[in-house]
Amino acid sequence: MSQTDDPLARHALLVIDPQRGFDDHAHWGGKRNNPSFEANVAALIARWRLRGRPLVFVRHDSVEPASPLRPGQPGNAFRSEIEGEPDLLVSKKTNSAFYGTPDLHRWLQERGCQGVVVTGIQTNHCCETTARMAGNLGYQTLFCLDATFTFDRAGPDGTRFTSDQIAKMTATNLHGEFATVVSTRELLER
Repeated sequence: MSQTDDPLARHALLVIDPQRGFDDHAHWGGKRNNPSFEANVAALIARWRLRGRPLVFVRHDSVEPASPLRPGQPGNAFRSEIEGEPDLLVSKKTNSAFYGTPDLHRWLQERGCQGVVVTGIQTNHCCETTARMAGNLGYQTLFCLDATFTFDRAGPDGTRFTSDQIAKMTATNLHGEFATVVSTRELLER
């Protein structure tokens, strides 16, 4: 398939914070959702490599002393399904991949990327923030909901929300405004 025949040829796959530190569910406040995350992300990475599409891994290098995502901690490392080298590795200390090093926006612009596909951890934090910024920067943004996961959380009034409820709200917040919410299957069929 040539790039002119590939509708996603100019879409970079962003794999955000796929780090081992997210295996510490107690640290993150509760049960996670989406047991298909690992298989879905691995399938998307494999397809992007097969098609020669741009692949970006993003790593959160936390500055918080108690964070399992701090550099030098085992939790800073990528999960086992994240294999091989990306075309770009972005290191960040904030929620958005667009505030990392090297400059993701500049890299995408230099390569003529027209869009991004957002995947990774956590659905409602770094993935949603990155998708919002991508949409605001003018990228055609595809948010692959079933290639993300998050955790149960309590709201400011103490109300508990399940990780599935939170993921659905993120999809609702993004779809049609900042991004188009898609599934792994949809992306693999394109």
